[in-house]
Amino acid sequence: MRFVSVIVPCYNEENFIGPCLDSIVANGYPPDQMEVMVIDGISQDRTREIVGDFVKRYPFIRLVDNPKKILASAWNLGIRSGRGDVIMALNAHGSYRPGYIANCVKHLDEYDADYAGGIIITRPRNQAFMDEAVATVLSHPFGVGNSYFRIGLEKADWADTAAFGGYRRELFEKTGLFNEDLTRSQDMEFHLRLKKMGGKILLVPDMVCDYYIRSSLKEFCRDYFVNGYWVIYPLRFTRVAVSWRHLVPLAFVLSLLGSAALYPFHALFGGLFLSIVGLYLTVNLFFSAGIAWAKKDPRYLLVTPALFTILHVGYGIGSLSASLKVLGSKLLGRKTDATAQAR
Repeated sequence: MRFVSVIVPCYNEENFIGPCLDSIVANGYPPDQMEVMVIDGISQDRTREIVGDFVKRYPFIRLVDNPKKILASAWNLGIRSGRGDVIMALNAHGSYRPGYIANCVKHLDEYDADYAGGIIITRPRNQAFMDEAVATVLSHPFGVGNSYFRIGLEKADWADTAAFGGYRRELFEKTGLFNEDLTRSQDMEFHLRLKKMGGKILLVPDMVCDYYIRSSLKEFCRDYFVNGYWVIYPLRFTRVAVSWRHLVPLAFVLSLLGSAALYPFHALFGGLFLSIVGLYLTVNLFFSAGIAWAKKDPRYLLVTPALFTILHVGYGIGSLSASLKVLGSKLLGRKTDATAQAR
């Protein structure tokens, strides 16, 4: 049986770190075959106190300080200090169903994968209607495309990414560590490097995480602009293309901006703009009506069209902003080798 190092980065997670660690303890993996490192960014709430209580009760759990306060440095600290043959990078906002760790190790071996991750069941942090609506949009194919780690799949399959999984320790010898120059999308950039080197990523439906999202409208708007930005910005460090689904919102926004900008020169572009908007709204309302029907709640028909639009347009604008920045840095010759930085 493989020894597993479980890394849980956190910062001010007093509401989630306890249930997260409870789920890891109850996961069923032999305690003498794993270590759990909570990599904390010097939390200012009760996080450290809660983790300290777990450390007293479970000798395989320890608290490690992360003065840089970013995810990449937390993962790198865990990789450097961990003793495991398998390095698992989990999220403090998740609760991991029984067998999560064992299924990861099993599938790494059976499929000869370099990384095996699971699927997430998107949960709202609160039970208010708007929170439920945001969680619904973020687990619907119209919202997130063919992001199978969000919408699920029936059997294990190769993928471009997967949620909260485990890496073979030896692969870090080839890829280097996570890039600490990135404050977001560090895992995406790392997986792009991994695949560029021939690495294999496996998505495992038997690994299920209940993931609690930030679901207020303000946080939703901000997060999806930032997510769109950071899905493109790592291309400054690698030539490997991202999945097509990440580029659809950018193409949508560009088509709107382009047709609107060209309308003064030819009326045809005005018709094109209206056609794009009309088609999008038709599809949006179709899926929103389906959600309202399935949930037997007409309020979804009023709310989800706006949420889908915020997600797609905000993500697309974020991607456009990052594209301009990446293009500018390329033209100015400011290329950075992420692998060398991460090493």
